[in-house]
Amino acid sequence: MFDRRKHWGDVYQEKSPSEVSWYQKEPKLSLELIRSTNVVSNEAIIDVGGGTSVLVDHLGKEYYTNLTVLDISENAIARAKKRLGDSAKSIEWIVSDITQFDAPQKFSLWHDRALFHFLTDQSDREIYVKTLKNALKPEGHLIIATFAIGGPEKCSGLEIVQYDSEKMIAELGDNFKLIEERKEVHITPAKKEQEFIFFRFLKVPKDRYT
Repeated sequence: MFDRRKHWGDVYQEKSPSEVSWYQKEPKLSLELIRSTNVVSNEAIIDVGGGTSVLVDHLGKEYYTNLTVLDISENAIARAKKRLGDSAKSIEWIVSDITQFDAPQKFSLWHDRALFHFLTDQSDREIYVKTLKNALKPEGHLIIATFAIGGPEKCSGLEIVQYDSEKMIAELGDNFKLIEERKEVHITPAKKEQEFIFFRFLKVPKDRYT
């Protein structure tokens, strides 16, 4: 049986943060989309599958003060904390499989760059969406990025699921209204192109969804 925790623990043990294919020196599109939500700086933001991403570094520099990072890999979290030094103390760090995550608070913004597309089992995706709905405040914002249709079929040796807006809407259900979608060609450290698609959703009551 595949051990997700061991797989990601090994990845972050064996590779430096700048060697993994999803490494970004600056997560420009994520930052643009987060700014576009107009979330207030002290509202709760979570980066799920954050790994060693520098998104929280940039959010901290932009004076967001209520930040949480979740990742399945203890090694990834440890490396991110070391990188940030004293600044790490002001961030909530959670080591958890997303399918076993019990949110300690309600969040105004949920950010996920490239976690969801690893959930190839329908049951895991259903748990993810249930967790997301429970964790996100009414009128909360969801920014989720996956490989686009026509993009890579695997990442880190694992099968993934590609998405377009129709497929993503079907997964999330009636509580989420699509606000915008953006495509990005990510250049890996090995200089390969990966087609991503980013979605920004608003959580709304079912009876208000049109």
